[in-house]
Formats: sequence, structure tokens, C-alpha cells
Amino acid sequence: MDETFTRWDAADYLETWEDARLYLEAAAEEDSGDGRLIHAALSDIARAQRMGQIQTDSGMIDEALCDELARNGSPTFDAVMRATRALGLQLRITA
Repeated sequence: MDETFTRWDAADYLETWEDARLYLEAAAEEDSGDGRLIHAALSDIARAQRMGQIQTDSGMIDEALCDELARNGSPTFDAVMRATRALGLQLRITA
């Protein structure tokens, strides 16, 4: 019996804003401190929520936001904050 595999993509399963919020919360909780998991989660959420709308809402030019949120990109804190706000989310730090 031959097995076939397909690539799993979290963006395919983020159907609601609540899904996105919970996914980003989980990424923040599990992140090792280097921000990679948060970056990956924001990238997945951005792809799931249609990058064009996020670019419009964030006020960033298309290419810049795409480059910064791409999985292999290196987003600035500004890009993370603008994308987070465009997604209707807030960054909070608690003890």
C-alpha cells in the first residue's frame, strides 16, 4: 500500500478571527523567546485572512509587508505591531 502525503498548512484551518486569536495566543505561550513561533503564526494568519486586506488595513506597502511576514523574512517590531492591529488583535504583556 503506497502512502501519499500532502503538506499541512495551518492557514487552511484558521477560519474565524477566534481561531486566529487562539492560534496566536498559543504561539506566544510556546515561543522559546526568539519570536519564531509568533512570526510563523502571524504569517499563517495573514495568509489565511487574505494578505491584501491586511496590507490595506495596516497602511504598509504590499511588497514590504509580504517580505516581512514571509516565513523566511525578518519582520521588524513595527511590522508585527501593524499586522497585529490590522488583524484586530492587541499585543499585551502580563505577569
